Amino acid sequence: MELILASASPRRQELMGYFGLPFTVVPAPGPEEPPKEAEGEAGRTAWYLSLEKARQVARAHPEALVIGADTVVGINGQILGKPRDEADARRMLRMLSGREHQVYTGVSLVRYGVYPTVPFYNDTRLAMTRVFFREMTDAEIDAYVATGEPMDKAGAYGYQGRAGLFVERIEGDYYNVVGLPLCLLGTMLSKAGVKLP
Repeated sequence: MELILASASPRRQELMGYFGLPFTVVPAPGPEEPPKEAEGEAGRTAWYLSLEKARQVARAHPEALVIGADTVVGINGQILGKPRDEADARRMLRMLSGREHQVYTGVSLVRYGVYPTVPFYNDTRLAMTRVFFREMTDAEIDAYVATGEPMDKAGAYGYQGRAGLFVERIEGDYYNVVGLPLCLLGTMLSKAGVKLP
């Protein structure tokens, strides 16, 4: 069965490679906008967006099993997506400084098969990891933002990069924070009939 990863994220592509399975990359074309009922809820937003990405690509590739994923950072009921600019990145990092936040990744497997309007296979799940940042100085935040690393990441940081210096500890799956919870995805692939090496 052909596997497609519906993501342009180089981090997700690298993590997907850990399974040792052949796959192709077809980024989802649509905008990342959650429905009104998920507004303000990080977990529901990640769940919905992962499913929507997988559906968009699966409709164009009905015989493939498509993997969609979306990662959202939540703190005190507020969603932190990708920063709009450097000022927004600084704002987010100040919010995270010295506090706990949650990282949610929705993971979806979708296959349409012979009926392009109704999925033959559809499985969506959610991973959550608690992340605890130490206090950061304004100078540290400015220096980190100046690297450019925060600009394409939910919550304005990449744990696998320089932001690892700010993380005191996590509770949950490390790979979820990076963008693709491997244990969860492996379980889902096995359930879908994919033989893992």
